[in-house]
Amino acid sequence: MRKLMKAFFVAGLLLFTANIANAQQKMAHLNSALIIEAMPEVKTAKATLEALQKTKTAEIEKMITEYQTTLQAAEAKQKTLSEANKEAVGKELQTMGAALQDLEKRIGDAKAKAQQEIEQKNAELFNPIQIKADAAIKAVSKEKGYAYVFDTANQALVYWDGGEDITALVKTKLGIAATAAAAPKK
Repeated sequence: MRKLMKAFFVAGLLLFTANIANAQQKMAHLNSALIIEAMPEVKTAKATLEALQKTKTAEIEKMITEYQTTLQAAEAKQKTLSEANKEAVGKELQTMGAALQDLEKRIGDAKAKAQQEIEQKNAELFNPIQIKADAAIKAVSKEKGYAYVFDTANQALVYWDGGEDITALVKTKLGIAATAAAAPKK
């Protein structure tokens, strides 16, 4: 982490020095998180992910309910165990124990598969949104002649003095109303 911070510091210092040497290079900053959050596609993507997550949660909860029912039945059967029916009830308890172990495994597998499907769907939905935002950022940067544009959303830049905030311009490029409040300076 320290090496990364040093690398950012050195890169920032080099950029600052290069900017002083060549005063014609323009710098700006934006907040990509605000831009992406304002995109209408994000609402749709979030709703789709929520629906998928609810579906998967309901499936897993159904399996957990089945497990609990089987466990309660096994506990009730355990209470009926006596010397007279030891062999028959013992076999039934073994069968129920195997069913419980199978259900545990199925629940674990279902949880892992659900997590994987949600992550895959997240990437499928949000990667195109990120690509679209990146293209708009590049287009605005080229149109306005910026040599460097810093993204304040990732906290790589802790202080800036000057530079133009082009968040609203990128939102406009994407057809989004630029009414959202700007991120506070640090």
